[in-house]
Amino acid sequence: MNQKKILKFLRQIMANNNREWFQEHKQEYEAVRAEFEQGVQQALERIVTFDPEIAHVQVKDCTYRFYRDTRFSLDKSPYKNHLGAYINAKGKKALRGGYYLHLEPDHCLLAVGNYWLPTNILTSCRNEMMGNTEEWLRCVESEDFLKYYGSDDSGSFKEPTNVDSWDQPQGFGLTKLKTCPSGFPKDWPYVKYLRLKDYCCWHAVSNSFFEGDSWLDEMEHMFRAAKPMMDFMNSVIDDYE
Repeated sequence: MNQKKILKFLRQIMANNNREWFQEHKQEYEAVRAEFEQGVQQALERIVTFDPEIAHVQVKDCTYRFYRDTRFSLDKSPYKNHLGAYINAKGKKALRGGYYLHLEPDHCLLAVGNYWLPTNILTSCRNEMMGNTEEWLRCVESEDFLKYYGSDDSGSFKEPTNVDSWDQPQGFGLTKLKTCPSGFPKDWPYVKYLRLKDYCCWHAVSNSFFEGDSWLDEMEHMFRAAKPMMDFMNSVIDDYE
């Protein structure tokens, strides 16, 4: 995957986000799209070696339209400034967690998990967490998970301000309640996990991360580190899908 070529085009679209410019550079976009899809295919082939559930998933099942839905947005720019792929055994719109690749100038990242779960499923996930605390802690407090997704608990670590370009280098939980959710014990030692409104972890990578082939090894390390957490949550979520 030619990351330099992809990011160069994305920088250009950020500076010229209009239909006239895009139509004049449509062939460039098609070439960039092909480069990205090649990378997604490489990712699929690697992920299936440790997660056979995604064996049936194809590139077209993971990628998104480049055109923005501007109906409910103040920003009427017609095109996105990133390329993303969500690899999920049950499809992009599934509630269960999956693997995400995001290419955006200065905001490239990898992520695992899910977000925006309905309240009833969140409640079930929290109950499962409390009922199987030791297993949960093995998932989210392992050395590898904390290496890639651990956050600073000192107070300097902020929640991302933009889900499309997460502004922290790594973390777990895009949105959180300010207090313990209703009906759960406030004095539970691991209440910080009950406050999560999603179970998505992410790790920012450099603008050169996807160059060559070595990125697949690093991606595998990151995704393997997060898979136990995702599997724990999916075991609950799958009961609702």
